[in-house]
Amino acid sequence: MTFPELSYYQRTFTRLILKDEIVSAREFEDCRFEACSFTGCTLKGVKFINCTFNECLLSVTKSAGSRFLETQFTKCKVTGFNWSKTDAIRDLSFSECQLNYSDFSYMKIPGIKILSCEAKEVDFTEADLSGADLQNTDFENSRFYNTNLSGADLRGARNFYIDVKNNVLKKARFSYNGAVTLLDCLDIVIE
Repeated sequence: MTFPELSYYQRTFTRLILKDEIVSAREFEDCRFEACSFTGCTLKGVKFINCTFNECLLSVTKSAGSRFLETQFTKCKVTGFNWSKTDAIRDLSFSECQLNYSDFSYMKIPGIKILSCEAKEVDFTEADLSGADLQNTDFENSRFYNTNLSGADLRGARNFYIDVKNNVLKKARFSYNGAVTLLDCLDIVIE
């Protein structure tokens, strides 16, 4: 067993390599994960409280009833992660990460931070991203439908398609180029 204890506090895990393993009913508080890999793993009822992941790999990782509270990911590859299967998310932060093919649909994640990331083909359908900080992120082919982006900061974000008729954008912030792309859904000609 990789984690023989049920609870870990202020521990640092470095270069831990897990592949296709099941991690169940563990709690990590104020822990650091450095250059760790959880490829293809399943996290069942795992709690991460005030944890940081730096240069970690969580590709095709599954979450079943896990919690991510005040958790930060920096320079991580968290692709194909279905966040909608988590039990709770609060104060989640991604910086310079790859989030491609992830799913945040139907989630209430106000204030989430996705900064300078690659978030291609990510599903944000009916998610609450109010007050989110999404600056300088590439949202190529990501899905925004009935998404609450009120008060969100998308300055410097690129390659997104957000239909102004099917999303909430009140007080959302865009850079000039980003604001112009909002007109794409209106089927108008700008000369």
